Amino acid sequence: MKRFERLDQIRRMDPFREASEIYRLTAAYEFPWDFTRALELALYRTYAVPSIGRLLAETAELTDRSQKRYDDTSLLLDAVVEHGFGSEQGRTAIRRINQMHRSYDISNDDMRYVLCTFVVMPRRWIDAYGWRRLSRHEIVASAVHYGTLGRHMGVKGVPESYEEFEACLDAYEEAHFAWDEGARRVSDATIDLMASWYPRPLAPLLRSSTLALLDEPLLRAFRYPAPSATTRALVRRAVRARGRVVRLLPPRRAPHYARQNWEIKGYPNGYRLEELGTSPVPGVSGCPVRRIGRSAAE
Repeated sequence: MKRFERLDQIRRMDPFREASEIYRLTAAYEFPWDFTRALELALYRTYAVPSIGRLLAETAELTDRSQKRYDDTSLLLDAVVEHGFGSEQGRTAIRRINQMHRSYDISNDDMRYVLCTFVVMPRRWIDAYGWRRLSRHEIVASAVHYGTLGRHMGVKGVPESYEEFEACLDAYEEAHFAWDEGARRVSDATIDLMASWYPRPLAPLLRSSTLALLDEPLLRAFRYPAPSATTRALVRRAVRARGRVVRLLPPRRAPHYARQNWEIKGYPNGYRLEELGTSPVPGVSGCPVRRIGRSAAE
């Protein structure tokens, strides 16, 4: 397979009728590392909305159980990508997501904003750091895929196009990004979690590198000191250099899903989708009655 052969395949597909399959090809074959980083950033920036960051601080899910919350979020969202909305695994994952959200008083506007981050941040990250830019087919498919997810979650007023998702995100952040003490605790815990994946002596470097990838509105909302221009330039050039190296590599022949990420630490013996997340509901029915391992072929 040639380097751009899968992109040619995607361009022959219908970005509306085959949106989720295009999204799967893009996320699991073309940009698995980039989508992981971009979705981490997508969830992270939602903390800067005080109503979201404060709630996460009150539940202590991201301060006291950071690794589990990271794992569960990644695995539930990725089950839909891997298996599709119509699969038993996809339906089980969405049911768990909805059960958790119904346990808290979350506004529709906040839910819609979080959905917007899933659409917009991967496009922005890949355009800045990926080995190629996303095609129009991939951008449209991402908006359709997450629009479908939003409707399954009961979100009202889901944007209809990428441009509407982007406009909604930018307007919401301009109106709502602000300081909150609880949100800052969640932010610090998340950065500490990411640093914990690497040898301890690297923690200060990883923290400064993470801050160098944040934009000014995020830094202001969390009251982090702005990284030096030199640090910011070095970190961003390094990530761009990675993209240039990946461009020279042969295309991926097998998909890489979130459950295969080494950052997923909490389930060395596998997991059940219906048991992921907060406050598991006894007796929930669902397909994945067998244990699902990181490298299991489904």
